[in-house]
Amino acid sequence: MSKPTTAESRRSLPDAEATAAAAATLAALARPGDVFCLYGDLGAGKTTFARGFLRALGVDEEIPSPTFNLVLSYDTALGTVWHFDLYRLTAPDEVGELGIEDAFADGICLIEWPDRLGPWLPGRRVEIHLSDAKGGAGRQLRLRAISEAPDPGPDDDMAADGERWRKPW
Repeated sequence: MSKPTTAESRRSLPDAEATAAAAATLAALARPGDVFCLYGDLGAGKTTFARGFLRALGVDEEIPSPTFNLVLSYDTALGTVWHFDLYRLTAPDEVGELGIEDAFADGICLIEWPDRLGPWLPGRRVEIHLSDAKGGAGRQLRLRAISEAPDPGPDDDMAADGERWRKPW
């Protein structure tokens, strides 16, 4: 088992527009196979982030929260973007019924409440942690790009993958 590669950065987000702009910056770096895990309390800005990400990829249709649908997909120039909201799941084995394997294989995934993934949490992921800023003015975004692979092959450039997220701002 190789040691995980991790890149981390932080950004202050004074308002919803700044959250959407940060998401747009990351969308410009995204490629098929990327999994963005969106962490934060209720109202932290996870869906705002997802909407900004999707808008940056040219989605102009309505982008509702997938809380009741659990998953929505959008066709973009980069391929399909899957937006999962796992808040209502009660057990990790329910994740497989949502088509997440297909999404991981060839799509870009935005996953709200990824703590519900259990063993489905992929080794390669970009964690977006959204929290209240000190004093309650705006939000803080902490990005953690994690690349864990049991035995990376010769063509598996995990270091380059981590570099893509090291200084996105």
